[in-house]
Amino acid sequence: MTSRLMCVLSLMLSALLLATAPAARAAQTEGAGVSWQELSPEQQQLLAKFESRWAGLPLARQESLAKGSKRWLNMPPEQRQRAKQRFQRWQSLDVEQRREIRRKFNQFKKLPPEQQAKIRNNFQRFKDLPPEQRQQLRKQFQQLTPEQRQRLKERLRKQQ
Repeated sequence: MTSRLMCVLSLMLSALLLATAPAARAAQTEGAGVSWQELSPEQQQLLAKFESRWAGLPLARQESLAKGSKRWLNMPPEQRQRAKQRFQRWQSLDVEQRREIRRKFNQFKKLPPEQQAKIRNNFQRFKDLPPEQRQQLRKQFQQLTPEQRQRLKERLRKQQ
């Protein structure tokens, strides 16, 4: 009886291992990350500060860095310059300012696509204004009290 039980248990264990093996292999290859050798020489040069700790980075971070470096290398020079300037501006912000920007960005991403499109269009219209007019609008907005700002925001929401 004991040998029969052992035989059944070993068969069940074998079946379990066989059933989970394909899933385990798929999970290993699915988020396998990117090895340093898979990066192009240009990507390696761009990401050189990560080389010594590359293997220890989370797989998602490796993939993100590899994808970002590829995108960077495909950018035209003027687009790279703008991206550098935006990054420098981001680095100059304090922690609270960054947190607030992230919060607003996450709020924006939760909006329906139509509302996001309206906001993008309005922002583009603002950017298309002459610099003097944009500055004047900013100045007017800054001079509003918090209550006036809130009423203006509510009025603009209703127009959308």
